[in-house]
Amino acid sequence: MTATAPDVGTAAGLLRLGNRFCDAKALLTAVRLDLFAVLDEGPASADQVRDRLGLHGRGLSDFLGLLTALGLLVRDGDGRYRNAEGADRHLVPGRPDAVGGFLQGADINIYPVYGNLTEALRTGRPQADGDFTGLLEDPEALGHFVRMMDGLTQGLGRPLIDALAGTEYRSLVDVGGCRGHLLGQLMAARPGLEAHLFDLPQLEPFFHEHLAELGRSGQGTFHPGDFFRDELPSADVLVYGHVLHDWDPGQRQELLAKAFRAVNPGGSLLVYDRMLGEQRDDIENLVASLNMLLVTEGGAEYTVAEITAQARLAGFGTVTHQPLADYDTLVICRKD
Repeated sequence: MTATAPDVGTAAGLLRLGNRFCDAKALLTAVRLDLFAVLDEGPASADQVRDRLGLHGRGLSDFLGLLTALGLLVRDGDGRYRNAEGADRHLVPGRPDAVGGFLQGADINIYPVYGNLTEALRTGRPQADGDFTGLLEDPEALGHFVRMMDGLTQGLGRPLIDALAGTEYRSLVDVGGCRGHLLGQLMAARPGLEAHLFDLPQLEPFFHEHLAELGRSGQGTFHPGDFFRDELPSADVLVYGHVLHDWDPGQRQELLAKAFRAVNPGGSLLVYDRMLGEQRDDIENLVASLNMLLVTEGGAEYTVAEITAQARLAGFGTVTHQPLADYDTLVICRKD
């Protein structure tokens, strides 16, 4: 990849940084257009891309050139474009490590609201058009959302299983687990696991659809409910993954208390989020925290120290933490 981080000590570098949103939108647009899926069928010239995607053609050569300069495409000697290695692995739909669903969701839900970051900082108010209730009433938009969440849990099943090595458990509940993308990974990694998912009733059809896609229909149990109104199902292990950062500290404390009541004696609560202060370079996690400002009423990323103190206040005994993925930190709270 030829692009490098801009030198913010120079005027040119500051201008480059200020225009980085253009690079991001080029990637998001390519995902929305299914460009990487089309090129997976075979290399194509600009004219062939135009015809396959039904585009006008004006600006297309520049668009493909920018994606090439960003390292997403490769231009062969005959002028045809193909997916670069990383795009082939992560941006073609259906691949095991694909993250296009998350990027498509980010384009729909996150990119537009960044234009109102100034207003959000002045008022402390979210800037998204509508709230999650509205999303739940739109099956198409909800489908985009659940696939966006898939991208955030890609490949986390095995690290979570490894983190529980030496712990005896038979049952696990993924709280707020959307359509069960993580749960499916856990079931594959640990045959015989009593797998449960707790989420809003509108997610249940997506859950059953996903298990059917995995060939695991009937192997997992969906529990419809609202974790602020209802008690959580009991299990040896509960998981809050990318959940607690949606809520303010008081609400996080309430959810930790509910988890403590639900975890069986000797069991564990697993919490993972993009926690602050755990990375040498916190840019990605600070951006994630600003995302919460823009789309939630009181959410934000938080530190390990903050969540540890809250977990102990909820009643958990031993609390440990470790890296989970590139940006996620895992906190393990044991009910001694």
